[in-house]
Formats: sequence, structure tokens, C-alpha cells
Amino acid sequence: QVQLVESGGGLVQAGGSLGLSCAASGRTFSSYVMGWFRQAPGKEREFVAVIGWRGGITYYADSVKGRFTISRDNAKNTVYLQMNSLKPEDTAVYYCAATRASLSVRRELYDHWGQGTQVTVSS
Repeated sequence: QVQLVESGGGLVQAGGSLGLSCAASGRTFSSYVMGWFRQAPGKEREFVAVIGWRGGITYYADSVKGRFTISRDNAKNTVYLQMNSLKPEDTAVYYCAATRASLSVRRELYDHWGQGTQVTVSS
């Protein structure tokens, strides 16, 4: 079992940067694939990025590729999402999630979710 707590959201102007963190409880963090998802008002929750157990494999949604970077520090039980060149359409609640399945963009395969953190990008 793992519990996830996101932090780092806020308000930023278009073109700016923001870094999110997700701290996990438990001693099995390194056995989980970690993902970031986001949900804008009136829209479904969508995949943003995913990182493998050791951090060597990452995959991004086309909409954020080249602007966002996912990373993890297993010694600190934390996964990060660095967001650069932010756009108003990046505005959403951002969630981190954990799965013991292989790398996946499908939210239904993730077993554990954080409470979310709001990111607002003004134009």
C-alpha cells in the first residue's frame, strides 16, 4: 500500500515554469511505476507522463513532450514533474498515481492516487 501527496501547484503566467512533487509513504515506492495525470474542468482525466521503477524509462503525452520532465528519487520516495513553457491549456488539477503494472498511459491501471494539486496558467 502506498499513499501519495502532491505539492507545488499554483498560479503562473504563460511561458513560465512550475515544479510539482509527489511524496509517497511506505517502503515499497521503488517497486511502483509512477505517473502524472491531469484533469481540466469539464474534461476527463488525461495522461501526462510516466516513469519506470528506476527512472530510466519515461514516456510523455504529445501535448507536453519537450516541455515537461518527469523524474524520481527513490531514496526520497518522491516523483517530480518539472513543467516549462507553460500554456493556458495546461491549466488543470494534476494528480500523481502509482501502479505495479508496466508503464501505462491508462488511468484505470493505476491503483493509488494523490489528492491532486491545482495548476493555473494565465494568458
